[in-house]
Amino acid sequence: MRNNRNKKVVVGMSGGVDSSVAAYLLKEQGYDVIGVTMQIWQDEAEELKSENGGCCGLSAVDDARRVAERLDIPYYVMNFKQEFKCRVMDYFVEEYLQGHTPNPCIACNRYVKWESLLKRSLEIGADYIATGHYARIDRLSNGRFAIRNSVTAAKDQTYALYNLTQDQLRHTLMPVGEYTKEQIRKLAEKAGLPVAHKPDSQEICFVPDNDYAKFIEREAGDRVPGPGNFVTAEGEILGRHKGITHYTIGQRRGLELPMGERVFVTQIRPETNEVVIGRNEDIFVTEVFCDKVNYMAVEDIDGPVRVKAKIRYNHAGENCLIEKQEAGTVKCTFERPVRAATPGQAVVFYDGEYVLGGGTITGSRPTE
Repeated sequence: MRNNRNKKVVVGMSGGVDSSVAAYLLKEQGYDVIGVTMQIWQDEAEELKSENGGCCGLSAVDDARRVAERLDIPYYVMNFKQEFKCRVMDYFVEEYLQGHTPNPCIACNRYVKWESLLKRSLEIGADYIATGHYARIDRLSNGRFAIRNSVTAAKDQTYALYNLTQDQLRHTLMPVGEYTKEQIRKLAEKAGLPVAHKPDSQEICFVPDNDYAKFIEREAGDRVPGPGNFVTAEGEILGRHKGITHYTIGQRRGLELPMGERVFVTQIRPETNEVVIGRNEDIFVTEVFCDKVNYMAVEDIDGPVRVKAKIRYNHAGENCLIEKQEAGTVKCTFERPVRAATPGQAVVFYDGEYVLGGGTITGSRPTE
């Protein structure tokens, strides 16, 4: 504990139980803890601000401040509205306009919760930042830092953290990764934290009603493509859709197509404003391609590497072979077909318990 006594850590406090317990644990370990909530909500009506609890809304500030008072630590609200608007909200809209399905939490982690918060924290003399993510950070024998699975698979959040840099990992603490959710709530009760039984936030914080298409229409205005055709892979017109921003690969509900059988979205074609419809077997693929690759446990790969890969947050993962292609892209060849590999989502590579790296899905090749 003496080694931690002079180490200052800024804890990103969302007002939830996980980040609150992270602050508690670090204080117990002897760190000089400062609580910070990131102000990311935009200039909107006051009544909407109070509704948008999310992970960083006004209710988050109230809860985080009460926790900080209970822990007797300094607490501040830092303004990251501009960074969040540019790096997360605008990115979210542009990806949907291109027919992709983005993961805004990954962008927020990389560019707001880490890049921006870490920069400002170091400027005020902090040694580390910390979060309430269910993940761990280890330094490997090759000297590199890597994200490691949390002790609880049920809450593991490593998938959304694959994009962090070595410098960010070097200055990050994740104490919650050593515990299960049940243990975290018991620790919160023990510490007398007022958020011990606060429910987890489920929705995207800036789209609290989960109506993505309505949000995109409001943000993008007349750039949003209107209705177009549902088509088969061969181009046969099946009906009319509401606009490509309403759909994602693998979607079945809300298509309103009287086909006489269950059908699914298999492709989105923004260049022709078409949504391609097919059967369930049409969305199983064995080859997935990605770009914007970030390597974590290794500096790079040389030749084919066998890994376990996840193509979405709640995917259990599947064994695959990854190989570098031209222009820095990577081809992932899965041992067994995976369902609905969606452009815009991440594919994350695991070497045992550790994140080897990951990238953004650009496309896939159907199972032959």
